Amino acid sequence: MDAKDVQIIRVLQENGRLSNQELSEKVNLSPSPCLRRLRLLEKQGVIKGYTALVDQKAYGLPLTVFIQVRLERHNTEAVRTFEQRVKMIPEIMDCYITTGGSDYLLRVVCQDLDAYEFFVRETLHNVPGIASIDTSFAYSVVKQGHVFPEISETQ
Repeated sequence: MDAKDVQIIRVLQENGRLSNQELSEKVNLSPSPCLRRLRLLEKQGVIKGYTALVDQKAYGLPLTVFIQVRLERHNTEAVRTFEQRVKMIPEIMDCYITTGGSDYLLRVVCQDLDAYEFFVRETLHNVPGIASIDTSFAYSVVKQGHVFPEISETQ
């Protein structure tokens, strides 16, 4: 990827609905080379897809919960089972493998505290191999980014 590819990506992260004509104007390329670069970025998997950014509260899921999970065992089967189950649970928006006191950090969205309690009791507790669950509730969003920072070249 060169600087022009990075520019194309940043412009699309700001507004993924731009036409190729609009995109090419914003990155100072003619439409054909711009489209070629875009298709190559898609083919290489740098651009994975396009989606709508939806207001979580307006959608009806105002509660954001961060859950730190520690597993009982760390063998291949326990990890594989946990990760496969997590991928099937729609309330879990993100799952990160972490260092420190927990093994995973989950970002979960729910309607309210009752829905979260139901989620923990009926869904999360049924995932085998969990040793502990530590919950933090987000009560406000200060920043939620969707555009990557510029890449600086280190010396």
